[in-house]
Amino acid sequence: MRIRNMTEGSPVKLLLTFALPLMVGNVFQQLYTVVDTAVVGQVVGVKALAALGASDWLNWLVLSVVQGFAQGFSILMAQYFGAKDYRQLSRSVGVSTSLCGIAAVVILVLSQLCARPVLGLLNTPGDILGDSLLYLRIIFGGIPIVAAYNLLASILRALGDSKTPLYAVVVATVVNIALDLLFVMGLHWGIAGAAGATVIAQAVSTVYCFINVRKITILQLEPSDFKPDPAMSLALLKLGSPVALQNGIISVGGMVVQSVINRYGMLFIAGFTATNKLYGLLEIAATSYGYAVTSFVGQNLGGRLIKRIKQGMRSAAVIALLTSAVIATAMLLLGKLFLGLFISGSPEEVEASMQIAYHYLAIMSLCLPVLYMLHIYRSALMGLGDTVVPMVSGFVEMVMRLGIAMLLPLAIGQEGIFYAEVGAWTGAAVLLVASYYVRINRQRE
Repeated sequence: MRIRNMTEGSPVKLLLTFALPLMVGNVFQQLYTVVDTAVVGQVVGVKALAALGASDWLNWLVLSVVQGFAQGFSILMAQYFGAKDYRQLSRSVGVSTSLCGIAAVVILVLSQLCARPVLGLLNTPGDILGDSLLYLRIIFGGIPIVAAYNLLASILRALGDSKTPLYAVVVATVVNIALDLLFVMGLHWGIAGAAGATVIAQAVSTVYCFINVRKITILQLEPSDFKPDPAMSLALLKLGSPVALQNGIISVGGMVVQSVINRYGMLFIAGFTATNKLYGLLEIAATSYGYAVTSFVGQNLGGRLIKRIKQGMRSAAVIALLTSAVIATAMLLLGKLFLGLFISGSPEEVEASMQIAYHYLAIMSLCLPVLYMLHIYRSALMGLGDTVVPMVSGFVEMVMRLGIAMLLPLAIGQEGIFYAEVGAWTGAAVLLVASYYVRINRQRE
């Protein structure tokens, strides 16, 4: 297996070799998101593109809560791995599996019950409400699959293996694109076809990760390991619940902003949606560096190598800033080309949506270094076992996002909406950077 001990060797090399496969995997993951959106936007039309956009934040709310539990649970796994306590590592994997299964069932039921009422609360226009709801019903039906994939991928990353999740995503991307072409372009199933293709692709990546986790020899799982005893369950939930809640808080803020955006009509929604589909490309390296930092810090904390953590974080910050500058430049130069993949319709509709989309993209690109620092320092705190401050940072993001979205348009019109996202990044980043330095300086070798 490709597990990697991150308590030895060059931090720069370890961070890059860990993050690069994740980046490539994220590129493929974004590729099938982009293909979904492009096929829907070009084949079905701008109305369907707006329907996807109207469902985005609610979709992200549900899926990111599932992801948050798995990511939080993996922190304890990384610490046990760094301490070479393989019995407790196996125990943490077993209990995490049981807890994720329970969470998946609860979230599946709640999401299906709440989808329609929440879309109504978000002021979703009537002409796209039906398509938005149909898309969410199908995507939410795959929640158990998403929970299984995120847990398996988190186990692999906690043990230093970032290549297996990459291969899983590559396979899933090929499947998703092929099914998009078949379901949407060939069979004309519209937005339902795009959702179905995504769920099936996620199932393929889950099976691939499961096969590889079974090959990890240091994991010796026994039936008793899956029993969620109070001590281990509490330790895992203390780490996982704040991450899930953090993601949920961020999503709620985004949903309220979406409700404001929905008031400006279908073309404005379509323009925002086109840019938001590139959001994943903007932060593609940030999330990868974040996973690398969490595993690096978690393993080295398990080994009580505090100086090494500080050294690795300095390297991570420099790498992240340089990467964000490169991606921002590429988006400013090529942004309209990318956005054109999603937008179709009459010349007037295309022009109006494109103007909105590129303006929003330019603002986010210029502020991209802030987003990268947010990811690096949030991940470092989680690696140190602190998921409370990251949760609070999610609340800060929500307050900033809501305050700007609700108040700034009153002063400068719809232009104010464009600054809600970068304002949220800034508020959270300030808190996270300060909190990291306070916490790391309290650690002892």
